[in-house]
Amino acid sequence: MLLPLAIIAAAGLIAPEDPVAKAFDGRPGALVLTDCASGKTQRFNPALCAARLPPCSTFKIWNTAIGLEAGILKGADQPFYKWDGKIRSIDTWNQDLKLREAYAVSCVPGYQALAREIGSERMDEWLKKLGYGNLDTSAGNDIFWLPGPGRTPILISPDEQAQLLCRLSNGKVPFSKKTLAVLQDIMFVKTMGRWSLYGKTGSSGKLPDGSAVAWFVGYAVSDSGKLAFACLLTGGNTTGKDARSLVEQVFANL
Repeated sequence: MLLPLAIIAAAGLIAPEDPVAKAFDGRPGALVLTDCASGKTQRFNPALCAARLPPCSTFKIWNTAIGLEAGILKGADQPFYKWDGKIRSIDTWNQDLKLREAYAVSCVPGYQALAREIGSERMDEWLKKLGYGNLDTSAGNDIFWLPGPGRTPILISPDEQAQLLCRLSNGKVPFSKKTLAVLQDIMFVKTMGRWSLYGKTGSSGKLPDGSAVAWFVGYAVSDSGKLAFACLLTGGNTTGKDARSLVEQVFANL
């Protein structure tokens, strides 16, 4: 499935072979690439692109933005997470963290505390404004984005993720310019040739049924335009790092 010529032309790309199928290399998953100027979209595995699944830590993009809009967060380098001394399995969570650091290491306890401070009523209002997935926060205000035993998390599809990220990259979301600037700052991942990548990984780990959900979502900016992306992998032990690596391979080969 080659990238549509309209997207290639709009983004100033050359695609001599299919970089998406090559990057997946037979792994189960999906990828959405959307030109944020024209809206033209490329889908790898369209059925899975439309399927709603838990967003996992990709929700930290929106949790951060809502915290900024609520005035709880002020800037990328503010103290964000005060370690409680409890040793957790992820070493980088066992220390105090600034906002950009907590975002980068996907500090779940820090973002759970932020969600509690935002409150369920205010959180639900923002999710409705954004049109975020199926809007189901019934699992609990500090866990609704995380899959787990006996829990019904909020669900969102790769298609919906990419649409939201196009709106974000174009400033078409109900956030202030200050919020958008801080968010873009902490979302920056790396520069690859002409492309600057912004995004967030997320993964469920292996669930009791043996499945897993792994994401890398965001947008890429070049001198010729913006492409939003939402990558999903569903293998048993796959991680968000795997999804990020796949997306980086796609952009390296475009």
